[in-house]
Amino acid sequence: MLKEISVFRTVVLRAGLMLLPATMLGCEAELMAQAPAAAPAAAARQLGTVTAVAGNSLMLKTDAGQLVAVSVADGVRILQLAPGSTDLKTAQVIALKDIAVGDRVLLTGKPGDDASSFAASRVILMKSSDIAQKHEAEQADWQKRGTGGIVNAVDAGAGTLTIAVGVRKIAVTTSGATQFRRYAGDSVKFEDAKPGTLAQIQVGDQLRVLGTKSEDGSSIPAEVVVSGSFKNLAGLIASIDAAKGTLTLKDLATKKTVAVTVTANSNVKTLPPQAAAMFAARAKGGAAGAGGAPPQPAGQAEASGGGRQGGAGRTAGGDLSQLVSRLPNKTIADLKVGDAVMIVASQPDASSAIVTAVTLLSGVEPILAAAPGAPSMTLSPWNIGGEAPEGGGGQ
Repeated sequence: MLKEISVFRTVVLRAGLMLLPATMLGCEAELMAQAPAAAPAAAARQLGTVTAVAGNSLMLKTDAGQLVAVSVADGVRILQLAPGSTDLKTAQVIALKDIAVGDRVLLTGKPGDDASSFAASRVILMKSSDIAQKHEAEQADWQKRGTGGIVNAVDAGAGTLTIAVGVRKIAVTTSGATQFRRYAGDSVKFEDAKPGTLAQIQVGDQLRVLGTKSEDGSSIPAEVVVSGSFKNLAGLIASIDAAKGTLTLKDLATKKTVAVTVTANSNVKTLPPQAAAMFAARAKGGAAGAGGAPPQPAGQAEASGGGRQGGAGRTAGGDLSQLVSRLPNKTIADLKVGDAVMIVASQPDASSAIVTAVTLLSGVEPILAAAPGAPSMTLSPWNIGGEAPEGGGGQ
């Protein structure tokens, strides 16, 4: 019973998303898959979000996206748990009328005559307001203790990693208690990250770690690690097929033409000219002459290195990613051949020549011109693509 209830546990990563910081959705799905059923063998389960409540029934949107009409007969036990709780002793008995749209529920019962109906024999619920509160706390923790960088070395036997954060190297130590999450190769959504292992992490991967740094900032005992293999591309758009959602790019680093798919989940942004000029100056090591650092979210200046001058290798990449996350969304139709762009992309299939854009930033001509042939500044995928850890710029 208690193991089944742990479906609702939000692992403190996202991760935070945990998740990593883990998303509620991702963690619940993971834990549900791991939890043996405590109910009779004939019982089935449904997990999802309430979309409507009327009389003795409710409408549930499952995590697979299916709408299910759920009947809740009189006498069915309805229990409310706090996010993170796995002990039924802490549950509060509530009535059906106390369930609201947006609440998360785990149902035990029997399927109806078709897949769109379900008769509940037990309802375990987490209030959407409680989930939001916990999520905010996780976000704050990642802003305070989250660090991101590029994997420089991996020693799976010793359980250690080294990440490059600008010009610095930070040692990351893992243990049996460390939670690992890994981006799915065929998805740009953070909530689709799957449970992972240290063995999956390779040199060159982008990594986020949650943990308290040592006093000198040289090491971190990892509580949660989220990793992914991403390509950083930069160059001029050679062709666009807006109808198919594809474009080709002449990558400045490799001098090769790369085919890029832009999906509905891709974040397409345009950097304002003034911001582009600022970052270009920083790429040359002249931030002071450009009027200082660009604006940053409140509370993130220290984490991202704001307030310190220096080249892009030190702080500008983190600042750029934070700025990009706040820009309005564009579409592939807003792009044109010849535009200079920076792209973070995932590769669903390692053997495929096509990559999928996680984020695409245009308006970067000044930045690329400041470091011709080998852009010194890259975007981070962590502030984009849905539920991602925020803050913790990695300094």
